[in-house]
Amino acid sequence: MSPQKASILIVDDELSVRDSLLHWFRKDGLNVSTAANATLALQALEQGSYDIVLLDIKMPGMDGMELQGRIHTLAPKTIVIMMTAFASVDTAVRALKQGAFDYVTKPIDPDELSHLVARALKERRLEDENSQLRETIAELSSADFVIGESPAMHKVMELIRQVAQTNATVMIRGESGTGKELVARTIHANSTRKFFPIIPINCGAMPDSLLESELFGHEKGAFTGANFRRKGRLEMADGGTLFLDEIGTITPKMQVDLLRAIETGEVMRLGGLRPVEVDFRIVCATNEDLEKMVADGRFRQDLYYRINVFSIALPPLRERLEDIGTLARHFLKRLALQMDKRVSDISPEAIQKMMAYDWPGNVRELANAIERAMVVSRGSVIRPEDLPFVLPETQVISAPAGDSLADMEKAHIAVILARTRWNISQSADLLQIDRATLYNKIKRYGLQRGESRDADTNGNKPA
Repeated sequence: MSPQKASILIVDDELSVRDSLLHWFRKDGLNVSTAANATLALQALEQGSYDIVLLDIKMPGMDGMELQGRIHTLAPKTIVIMMTAFASVDTAVRALKQGAFDYVTKPIDPDELSHLVARALKERRLEDENSQLRETIAELSSADFVIGESPAMHKVMELIRQVAQTNATVMIRGESGTGKELVARTIHANSTRKFFPIIPINCGAMPDSLLESELFGHEKGAFTGANFRRKGRLEMADGGTLFLDEIGTITPKMQVDLLRAIETGEVMRLGGLRPVEVDFRIVCATNEDLEKMVADGRFRQDLYYRINVFSIALPPLRERLEDIGTLARHFLKRLALQMDKRVSDISPEAIQKMMAYDWPGNVRELANAIERAMVVSRGSVIRPEDLPFVLPETQVISAPAGDSLADMEKAHIAVILARTRWNISQSADLLQIDRATLYNKIKRYGLQRGESRDADTNGNKPA
């Protein structure tokens, strides 16, 4: 909002005051209206909006104090500046306590009032910009970054909602490629720290000496090549979140240093003489068995308890087959924009092929598979032959033979059975039905496999 576009309403029962201020502010480029009393002022406010109201306290009928309260109810964002005689300064101070921006005393100095109005408009503009920025961030933060419709992912999302608004340390567990950093970013984006940064560091990607400098920073001359002072990731995360990926790979010495920083809220840079206070939240991720590492003496028990306050386990992609189609189309849409390719959909046969695959690389491998398929695809739809993997013959499942729900159910059950290699217990869990129901559906649809594979892995045979 610029002063040239700002609007101002002058409310005063003295004609000379109204006229002089009207001409003064018009010279400043403002849109100016006047009102001789509170009734006319309220009518003006009901008919249009004003950025600022210049309001005289002493007026016949409804005085400025009462009108101020009405204005805050009718137009809460409108700035109110009170005008008063010296004798009623105490009243003006009370008006400030009730929400007025400021006051000026009569006789009015036009230059002083112009500066006051300019300052009020500037503060209003900054407040509006901050409000818009916060709304934008809040809108982005409210989005579900973690994608999935399966019961397992619904549980993950519920855990994220439970912990995000707290300052609790979070441990995210899961196989490589399951999206642990994405969960960490979703937690941060939905937390009270979302207006500060989330600082990630992969603890397993660098040697211990470099990791120490990366985490804690260093002073100039702390070691050969330290030609300037540098903040560490712990300092960079001040006010925000520090995401420590592969936390199980850090050495015992680093475990001690990290534990001290968490417990004291202080960081000592390499070569530094004074600690630096920091306020950060820790979110960790690992695919290691930390409990076994603690039992074997390879991970400090006290640090383990510090970072394992709240745990979220991410299921591998092979255990949430319902999400494959949703995830694949999400990657397709995102990559189509990035690659400027007119690939708009994935065929049912390609979806079924993906559902029959093991996905050892989990979601990361799925994203790579969709990207490769888009590169080689010659049409607007990704086909099975575009996917960069080959299934064993026993796992290749054709599209449904018909369009009925029964046809779709038969095809889906066949996919799940092939996917689990006819493990009846696991298939029933994935389908969210009991084993007896699954056996009945296998019999109803005439689904078969080799005689030697009729039993599930527990040695159970269909009744």
